[in-house]
Amino acid sequence: MGDATFSLRRRLWNPEARLAYVLMAPTILFLIAFMFYPIVYVFVMSLFKTNKLSQLTTFVGFKNYVTRFKDAEFWQTTVRSLYWTAIGVSVKFLMGMLIAILLNVNYRGRKLARMLFIIPWASSVPISALLWQWVYHPEFGLLNHSLKATGLVANPPIWLGAAVSAFAACVWVDIWAGIPFFALVFLAGMQAIPQELYESAHIDGAGGIRSFFSITLAGLRDLILISTLLSAIWTFNDFNVIFILTRGGPAGATNILTTSVYMSGFTFLKWDSAAVQAVVTFVILSIVSLVYARFYFKRERF
Repeated sequence: MGDATFSLRRRLWNPEARLAYVLMAPTILFLIAFMFYPIVYVFVMSLFKTNKLSQLTTFVGFKNYVTRFKDAEFWQTTVRSLYWTAIGVSVKFLMGMLIAILLNVNYRGRKLARMLFIIPWASSVPISALLWQWVYHPEFGLLNHSLKATGLVANPPIWLGAAVSAFAACVWVDIWAGIPFFALVFLAGMQAIPQELYESAHIDGAGGIRSFFSITLAGLRDLILISTLLSAIWTFNDFNVIFILTRGGPAGATNILTTSVYMSGFTFLKWDSAAVQAVVTFVILSIVSLVYARFYFKRERF
């Protein structure tokens, strides 16, 4: 026992280990100050009543949670956040896969097409949202102008002024900005799959569809898992698109948890309510991440 303890201490406190600790210290301090401390503080804040300056005043335990959970608007916002994420990630995945397949085929102008598909992802999301805000403008926007000019719709709607159309408009902007991520990831994965597998499948009589499901999807399995997880986290946490386009309106019809956290805290100065919603967001994303991780590592063992 003593020899084992001495050996462990020697491994953890030799010159190389001490140098590693010194080099890691700035990063660890940064994570503690700007990541772990804010997370812990938000959890603590959710258990207290706060004043307008976000100072903790009275410990109330889980009373803040009970209050929020009894609020119908909170549940509507939570369900809308799940819809927002599910629709966005599903469409981005399907369209990204289709575009990756098209970009993986040899044809003239393929390099130009790849470059053009990167533009929405290379542009920052706030800039993209501002551009689409002008596209959706009821009087001067390109969308309504095109509908009128082509005679498709004589009186185009105010896209960001009605509940259903505003939510759909926000979802489309998020999809438009996120498709290139899936397309590039899947394209890189497809190019890493040996062509000999397709040739062997063709010799064995497998058609294009069977080769796609048996070879392409099988080869992209890990990339699909990781990319959908990342996209789900990014989409669920997306603040810029909805805040810039609608600020959660009209009448809260496009509000999701991240925009609701901001509005509760920075607009209405209800910091305890904002903290509760932030904790709920953290818990939902943690559960999703754990489920993905469990599925991934369980599959890796086999």
